[in-house]
Amino acid sequence: MSSTQSTSSSFSAAGADPGRLLFSKIAWRLMPFLFACYLVAQIDRMNVAFAKLEMLDNLGFSEAVYGVGAGVFFIGYFLFEVPSNLLLRRYGAHRWIARIMISWGAVSACMMFVQTPLQFYVMRFLLGVAEAGFFPGVIYYLTDWFTREYRARITAILMTAIAVSGVIVGPISGAILHSMGGHGGIAGWQWLFLLEGVPSVVLGVVTLFWLPPSPARATFLSQGEKQLLAARIAEERTTVDDVPVRSLLLSPRLWIFSALYASYGMSFFGFVFWLPTIIKSSGVKDPLSIGLLSAIPWAVAVIAMFMVAAWVDRRQNPRPALIVLSLLAAIGWVASPAVSGSVPLSLAVLSLAMFGLMASLPVFWNLPIAVWQGGASAIAIAIITSIGNLPGLFSPSIVGWTKTVTGRMDSAMYMFAAASLVGVILLAIPCGNKTPGAK
Repeated sequence: MSSTQSTSSSFSAAGADPGRLLFSKIAWRLMPFLFACYLVAQIDRMNVAFAKLEMLDNLGFSEAVYGVGAGVFFIGYFLFEVPSNLLLRRYGAHRWIARIMISWGAVSACMMFVQTPLQFYVMRFLLGVAEAGFFPGVIYYLTDWFTREYRARITAILMTAIAVSGVIVGPISGAILHSMGGHGGIAGWQWLFLLEGVPSVVLGVVTLFWLPPSPARATFLSQGEKQLLAARIAEERTTVDDVPVRSLLLSPRLWIFSALYASYGMSFFGFVFWLPTIIKSSGVKDPLSIGLLSAIPWAVAVIAMFMVAAWVDRRQNPRPALIVLSLLAAIGWVASPAVSGSVPLSLAVLSLAMFGLMASLPVFWNLPIAVWQGGASAIAIAIITSIGNLPGLFSPSIVGWTKTVTGRMDSAMYMFAAASLVGVILLAIPCGNKTPGAK
């Protein structure tokens, strides 16, 4: 009897599916740490929205300067996303993810030294360069560890870090601004960048020792478990295309998926860069109160991401779910200007928009992962992520300009709603519907 058969027999004797127990074991080993890494990544990305509450007045920056600086991040991110993912395959996920985290943590902490608009733009660009490749690299890394039937939930666990970071970054950032300003002659916004950048560097070092380079070199798995995992992954990949890069780039599905992810990005960056400002415009002035209230829509997102991902995993029907979620996001954004004078109503409609948007993100990755594998998968994920982040380049600038001119954010909210409706249209295109497992 082989070691795989022995492992299967022992699992069967316990009355459990060997694959389910194996994937559960892998999830408990990998996901808490990857979740923590992605959490601090999102905090380092979001904290500029809270630093803005003091930094603009302190440095004399306009809303337009902030909008440009927020967007410049995505130039570096876009330019280095695909090269970073290719280097990840060359040097190994654990080494490259560690490099990414250490460099972005250092750059984020150094944001405290910004004094001029040009310095702000340069540091935001470098932060984008440093972070490029992290998320697509992790998604690609996880395809070696989990089969399709588990990926929506696993991706939801990872991407829930976005929502959880939204829950905690507000109160923490608000508390730093509220209590640390002036200590040691350093402004509150400077303390914010320093204190929230250090954890990334620490986790980056730990990554080198915690993440296995591959399942074959995972010391926490027995030999039988490694063989069982390899068999399950190999069996699934026989039904998935491993195509040349040229064919991949000519695939309509790649560009439809990229445009769809960009429609999510437009709405997502509305939350990341402007949620504190939206709450402030409804009449809340204290930074700590703004931080606490901003946690509410993100808390709704945490529940939504797990609930919807589990539902989709059971039914394997990502496309209809994504259509409904995009419609919910559009409704929430459209209703926002009408209730902008009421804090409770504003939070309610923003939570609806957040529900639709954030629940879409882990479900979306079922579509490209079900189509490509191997090198094609790594490149496809990087391209989709790069294009999906492009709205972060121009969206903050547009919002900053319109807010400077009109003093309101109504036009921006309608723009976010329109982006959600574009997602509905893209999901209805037959060319993008040919994904294994979709019903």
